[in-house]
Amino acid sequence: MARAGAPRSPGREPPRRRGRQRYVEKDGRCNVQQGNVREPGRYLTDLFTTLADLQWRLSLLFFVLAYALTWLFFGAIWWLVAYGRGDLEHLGDAAWTPCVNNLNGFVAAFLFSIETETTIGYGHRVITDQCPEGIALLLLQAILGSMVNAFMVGCMFVKISQPNKRAATLVFSSHAVVSLRDGRLCLMFRVGDLRSSHIVEASIRAKLIRSRQTLEGEFIPLHQTDLSVGFDTGDDRLFLVSPLVISHEIDAASPFWEASRRALERDDFEIVVILEGMVEATGMTCQARSSYLVDEVLWGHRFTSVLTLEDGFYEVDYASFHQTFEVPTPSCSARELAEAAARLDAHLYWSIPSRLDEKVEEEGAGEGAGAEAGADKEQNGCLPPPESESKV
Repeated sequence: MARAGAPRSPGREPPRRRGRQRYVEKDGRCNVQQGNVREPGRYLTDLFTTLADLQWRLSLLFFVLAYALTWLFFGAIWWLVAYGRGDLEHLGDAAWTPCVNNLNGFVAAFLFSIETETTIGYGHRVITDQCPEGIALLLLQAILGSMVNAFMVGCMFVKISQPNKRAATLVFSSHAVVSLRDGRLCLMFRVGDLRSSHIVEASIRAKLIRSRQTLEGEFIPLHQTDLSVGFDTGDDRLFLVSPLVISHEIDAASPFWEASRRALERDDFEIVVILEGMVEATGMTCQARSSYLVDEVLWGHRFTSVLTLEDGFYEVDYASFHQTFEVPTPSCSARELAEAAARLDAHLYWSIPSRLDEKVEEEGAGEGAGAEAGADKEQNGCLPPPESESKV
């Protein structure tokens, strides 16, 4: 066993703290899986959303199967109708009126089903007016085929135009920073939009994910706490034309009020940031997410400016979007900083009147000394004292 205080061998590093499991990934994916769902039938009650949430390969497979099975199903019914009426036994009989002309087998019935549902109408196979069951089947297939077309086309349209694809062009800074703004400690991160079409009614939110234990002993593993980013002042409403630095002022209502730099580095938490708004091109609501762990919060840093004024326009340099630089920042907590500022203000409040009083006293003493000197001068030279005048 190594002695206490012994120097560490140069080739070995101290054991690192195990990394925290992310609640939300950097790309916005929520790292949560639903297990032991005892009522899977609930997903079928909202089949449209279930299909829209499927992966692309499963969506394409379901798309193909929906049409293929429908065509096969009605093709089999058309073949059964022809077989039940005896049309297949009178293929060469000119005096026989079949239900469907030129339907001589299952393949022909399958092709007729495709032509009916897709309204192709080649003209070779056609239904006759001597088959009422065929007319009813034709109406049923036309109606159900239209419903299948509407359902599947709608699913594919929603799948293609999902607003979460728009979130891929909404970027967050790779790190959050803590530094002074107007004399107060602030936690800041940066957001930007890579597209020229803007996000309308954009708003930003921030959540602190940290385990806590209540006074009654209840353990809450992923407790969510709001981080104020300007809800009271309206600063959470963004005009996201160029990258913006979002600031959370660490005040008495902030969960980081008593957190110093050393305490913050030892803490275990995750900050989830959520940007919401409407896509200008489609009007659909879009949400982009990201998160910051403890080791992704840089104390004493500030973001590099990315906006420059060119000839007639502003240019954004996204090569510097994630870059930060160090700035002088106190390592104490925001509470200690506020108390030190309050003590300094109190000292100035009491010291300035006392100095003014001293100055007034000095001026009063100077005026009194001048008056006495003037009186002595009057008595010694220029004017006789009042007593002498009265005696004369």
